[in-house]
Amino acid sequence: MPLPALTLILLATAGQAATPPPVAPASPVVVTGRGGVPFITPMGEPIRARTPNEDTLARWFATADLNHDGYLTPDEMQAYAASYFNVLDTNRDGQIDPDEMMHYEWQVAPEIQVNSRLRRARAPGEATPKTDEPSASGGDDEGKGKRAYRRSTEQGLQGAARYGLLNLPEPVAAADTDFNRAVTLQEFKQAALDRFQLLDNRHQGRLSLRELESIRTAALALGDRAKRRDKDPDARIGSPLPPGS
Repeated sequence: MPLPALTLILLATAGQAATPPPVAPASPVVVTGRGGVPFITPMGEPIRARTPNEDTLARWFATADLNHDGYLTPDEMQAYAASYFNVLDTNRDGQIDPDEMMHYEWQVAPEIQVNSRLRRARAPGEATPKTDEPSASGGDDEGKGKRAYRRSTEQGLQGAARYGLLNLPEPVAAADTDFNRAVTLQEFKQAALDRFQLLDNRHQGRLSLRELESIRTAALALGDRAKRRDKDPDARIGSPLPPGS
């Protein structure tokens, strides 16, 4: 027996109500690195926290410890350096040239800039962010810029050293041992070995996560209280500047 017309209308209405409304596509999540303090590895790679309490040093260690035995060795440090070198050598010419260095400092790891406060990488075409540097017009802006620069150079650790294990304000440029404004793979791997030896102060040939966490805690404490007068020697670890610079 055919259903009454009213019943058919009610069934059709119920079917329409059960159909969920279309859902707009979710916006892409933009990771800004502001969830927690980043860790900058001995070779300069920024490891940014994905959650407020993430241990960024432990995350890097788990990646660099290739055989997952709980220790980082010189070979593993150099293997990590070679891998990160390939990331920075975007034109694949076997060296990190000045353009690639600038890209690293502004886009990859803007945290290393003086007076930066966890700056994100700028989008393509985005204007350079304003800083407290002296203005070309002079006046009060120039005075404020000089005062800001003086504060930045007097108060503790600078650049990447604020977020890392070694006192290296610019870890990638510091690997340029012949000062020709480019870093080769050989220089980068040698820098990795040298930096491993600096961290391995007990000369065991291996580093545990607990040891590195202890070094990082001490470095952060040093950055909080260290001050240097103009005439004090610069005790930062890394390649010295060439004579006359």
